Amino acid sequence: MSSAITFTAQDGSQITGAIALPAGTDKAPGLVLVQEWWGVNDHIIHLAERFAAEGFITLAPDLYHGKVTKDPDEAGALMKALDGAGALAEITTAAQHLIAHPRSNGKVGITGFCLGGAYTFTAATRVAEISAAVPFYGIPPVGRADYTKAKPILAHFAARDQWATAAGAEDIKREVDAAGGSMTLHIYDADHAFMNDTRLEVYSPENAKLAWERTIAFLHQHLG
Repeated sequence: MSSAITFTAQDGSQITGAIALPAGTDKAPGLVLVQEWWGVNDHIIHLAERFAAEGFITLAPDLYHGKVTKDPDEAGALMKALDGAGALAEITTAAQHLIAHPRSNGKVGITGFCLGGAYTFTAATRVAEISAAVPFYGIPPVGRADYTKAKPILAHFAARDQWATAAGAEDIKREVDAAGGSMTLHIYDADHAFMNDTRLEVYSPENAKLAWERTIAFLHQHLG
């Protein structure tokens, strides 16, 4: 089960979110889970619980500070209004909180979907505490990241995605490769948000299962 959490940033501000713990008392790796543009909704909380069941202390920081929507126009407005530097600072604080958690094994990964996928790419290059990154169908600005500093990346994209395009993902992989980084890219015969089982018009069960299995294996490989 997950629970609400409030933790403190270095500047003293309070950050809220949802956290889910693996069963038992053993040490475990941490995982920052970055929301879609809808906010930290029931789907994100359910994903946190699924990751916890796979052995990760999973924390989803609430980048919208309590706002959740089902309306695409409102979601787009919330995403556009998001302070990118502030959001990345909150993601960094979430990673630090996980490292300090009593059950932490000292390693933290990051994953995110759509909006969260873009931030996952950015965190892979700019958040020192991150050891591995798994972005799902989210594109950061091409040509503006120093991928020489990137942690290992496993990226999932959809062939029919008109927003986070496969071509854009391939451009990023070329950047990572040129910088000497490590990025594995999988492109699925699916639509944007194919992992979201609350949106049956785009959900692709077979592709979602394969992407999930690859993600869990990759995270355990790099986080222990």
